[in-house]
Formats: sequence, structure tokens, C-alpha cells
Amino acid sequence: MLRVMAFFLSLMLASASVAQLATTNGTGVTVRALDKLTGKVEDLQIRDHQSASVGRITVTANECRYPDGNAAGEAYASLTITEIGKDAPVYQGWMIASSPALNPMDHQRYDVWVLRCTTS
Repeated sequence: MLRVMAFFLSLMLASASVAQLATTNGTGVTVRALDKLTGKVEDLQIRDHQSASVGRITVTANECRYPDGNAAGEAYASLTITEIGKDAPVYQGWMIASSPALNPMDHQRYDVWVLRCTTS
């Protein structure tokens, strides 16, 4: 049984390394923010290592990556999201543009998701 598990683990690791795409770092990220209370939607263009605020939250773009030659396709960004009056970030991690539900921000009032990387 242990050998079978080791075999499947090695197959998974091998397939993960084959599936990796060549990526390029963007200069920033475009995110969409939704205030669930008011229904207001706002797109924020944030340069790497910069921040933008909407309502009571501040979104900081740490890094954005995308497949070579396709900034809008399968972009993923490292974000830190803080809220006024809270010591710890309400979200910190990677979000994927094509799968916003994969690693969502869990907040009672705001939703934030990645649209694409910016390149200029």
C-alpha cells in the first residue's frame, strides 16, 4: 500500500512540474471591488508595491504574474487587504483571475477579485 501511495505521489509531482507555464511579472494589477452593502463596484488599477482604497478597505498589490504574452489570461496576484480599525489583514495571499472562488476573500461587506495584470 505504501508503494502504491508513493507511486501516485511521484506521478502527481511529475505532472505538476510538466504543467508549469513560463510567466512574466506585470507592473501591477487590476482588481474589482464590490461593496455588498451599497452595490457599488469599482475597478482599481494598482502598481506593484502600491495601495488603493475603496470604502473601509485598502488593497496592496505585492506582485502580479501572467503567462508569457497573455496578461489577461490566467493572471494571478499576491494581495494584502486591510480594513480600517483591524490590526491583522482581512486577506493575504494569491488570487487567480480565472478562478476567483479558488482563494476568495471572506469578508461580510466587501468582495475583491483579480481581473488582469497590467503591463505598462
